[in-house]
Amino acid sequence: MTTLSSVGIIGTGMYVPEKILTNADLEKIVETNDEWIVSRTGIRERHIAAPDQATSDLAYHAAVQALENAGMTADQLDLIVIATITPDTMFPSTACILQEKLGAKNAAAFDLSAACSGFVYSMATASSMIRTGMYKNALVIGADTLSRITDYTDRNTCVLFGDGAGAVILGEVPEGRGFLSFDLGAEGSGGSLLKLEAGGSRLPASAETVQEGKHFIYMNGREVFKFAVRVMGSATEEVLRKAGKTKEDIDLFVPHQANIRIIQSAMNRLDLPEDRCVINVDKYANTSAASIPLALVEAAQQGRIKEGDTVLLVGFGGGLTWGASVLVW
Repeated sequence: MTTLSSVGIIGTGMYVPEKILTNADLEKIVETNDEWIVSRTGIRERHIAAPDQATSDLAYHAAVQALENAGMTADQLDLIVIATITPDTMFPSTACILQEKLGAKNAAAFDLSAACSGFVYSMATASSMIRTGMYKNALVIGADTLSRITDYTDRNTCVLFGDGAGAVILGEVPEGRGFLSFDLGAEGSGGSLLKLEAGGSRLPASAETVQEGKHFIYMNGREVFKFAVRVMGSATEEVLRKAGKTKEDIDLFVPHQANIRIIQSAMNRLDLPEDRCVINVDKYANTSAASIPLALVEAAQQGRIKEGDTVLLVGFGGGLTWGASVLVW
C-alpha cells in the first residue's frame, strides 16, 4: 500500500428540493411569527422534499454535480460514504441505494450516523482510508430529509429544520494542500437532549409510539444551545492547534448552520468578521448532516474560496457529537 501525504477536496456539488417553506407559511400551520423565528434563529425559509423524494434522491443530484465538477465518472469512484440520520431505509444503506442509482459499481458504500456532525466524521473516515492507500478517492455526502421526522405541531422545533444534500469528492491533492487536521468528539451523556426515540431496537415502531409522537425529533433547545456554544469554541481551538494554525490564519469559517446566535458566538470567540464566515441558515435552516457541505459548496460556487485558502469547518449534533476540520483549499 502506498501512503499519500495530502488528501483534499477535488469536486463539489449540492442540491436542495424545489419547494420552499417560509416563515409566513409556518404562521398558518402553528402559533409562531416571522419576527420571533428570525430574531431567535436567523431562519427565514427552508427547502422541503417532495412526497416522492427520499434522502438518496437529494444525495443523487448533489453527487452528479460533484462528479461533473471533479471531471470524473461514477465508475471511477472507490468509496461512497453518506452521513445521514434520515436514511431511505434502515437497510440497505442509503449509500448502497445511491451506488446503484449512480452506476458506481466499483465503489464500496456505507452510511455514517453522527447527526449534524456526520459530514465532518465522514470526511475524516474517508480521508484516512485514502491516506493509507486503501482507496484513491471517495464521494462523501451529507444528506438529510428532516421534514420526514419533524413534528409540524411543535412550534419549538418545526421552524428549525429543512432538507438538502451537499457532496464532495476527496482525492490526492498537491503537497501542502488538503486536510491538515480533524477533531472529533462525543458526549454520550447528553444523548437524551436531542433524539428520535422510536423506530430502533429499543423502542420498535408500534401504534403507541406513533400515537405518542416518538418518531419525531425531540430537542431540549436550551441545553443543546449551551452545549453548542461551548463545543463550537473548544473544537475550533483544538483543531487549529492540531493543524499548527491560529485563528488569524482562517480565511473562511464554515460552521454548522443551526442557529445564527450560535454562529455569532463562535465568530466573536474567534474575532472573525462576518465576511470571513459562511452564513446561509436564513435560506436553508438546519439541514443536519447536509448543513456544513451546503455552506462549503455554496461558498465555493460563489467564488468565496480561492486556492491556498485556509478553511475551518465545525459542527455539533445529536449524540451529542462534534466535529471540526482545517483544510487548505
